[in-house]
Amino acid sequence: MASLADIEDFLAQKRIAVVGVARDPKNFNRILFRSLRKRGYDAVPVNPNARELDGVRCYSCVQEIQPPVDAVLIMTPAEKTNFIAKDCLDAGVKRIWMYRAVGTGAVSRAAVEFCRKNGMRVVDGHCPFMFLRDTAWFHRLHGAVMKIAGSYPK
Repeated sequence: MASLADIEDFLAQKRIAVVGVARDPKNFNRILFRSLRKRGYDAVPVNPNARELDGVRCYSCVQEIQPPVDAVLIMTPAEKTNFIAKDCLDAGVKRIWMYRAVGTGAVSRAAVEFCRKNGMRVVDGHCPFMFLRDTAWFHRLHGAVMKIAGSYPK
């Protein structure tokens, strides 16, 4: 389970790759990507099927990104996460967030173990919107419900 310290450390990074940014501008992960950029993050899109998204060069994998990123937010199906975690390790990235709202999201137990075994900090689950400042009320409500339920990261 991710700790609040891991989440805060991840969000303290300024150059973050977002793996799985959709080409569809109305897709949730594209909205999150745009929100990170509006908040001052140097968010870098990773999608092997796009050359650029929102005017930003898109990369096909984390290792291609120059200059390198400090952290990676994975927003793909869990079956791709093991490959992406290895790509992150090979790129020298030490902070990974495996996005999850419902279901498993991008979280893969094998990838979490791989990352931790290789000295990487992992946020395994959750939505970054719950932890960003000045976020929409429903994201804050989600965080409040988790606190009441005792499932909010400590």
